[in-house]
Amino acid sequence: MNLLWGILQQMALASVPAAGFGMLFNVPARVLWYCAAGGALGRGLRFALVEGAHLPVEWSTLLAAATVSLLGVAVAQRLRAHPKVFTVAAMIPMIPGVPLFKTLIAIAQIQQRGLSDALLSTAITQGLQALFIVAALAVGLAVPGLLFYRRRPVV
Repeated sequence: MNLLWGILQQMALASVPAAGFGMLFNVPARVLWYCAAGGALGRGLRFALVEGAHLPVEWSTLLAAATVSLLGVAVAQRLRAHPKVFTVAAMIPMIPGVPLFKTLIAIAQIQQRGLSDALLSTAITQGLQALFIVAALAVGLAVPGLLFYRRRPVV
């Protein structure tokens, strides 16, 4: 029950920035609901995979981003819109703000206090985690293009 409550909370909170960035990107008003639903689905799926299936956050982000991107293509075909209208705004709630913040704080402390093993370790591990999460978002966003919109077959 606690996992289900966490998933619902993550989904509700993620739908707000997804819809907000949809408005920022001039997405038509009739499509904002799909942006919010995509953001909620992606963040909820990532949370479920991290907390429920105990996958690393990087792999969970890749699977969630690919799922949202593939569903965005299906919705875009039905509504005759470009898929990036839904998917880019839906990826925003999965951007790794906390690891990036911890990386920048560690770098600032290294600059102030000098180099120490703990600060260097924090900066490197959090920076690499943020880098891999952003890379997973980019690859997940590109999955439909890599699979379906190719001039040559995959195999």
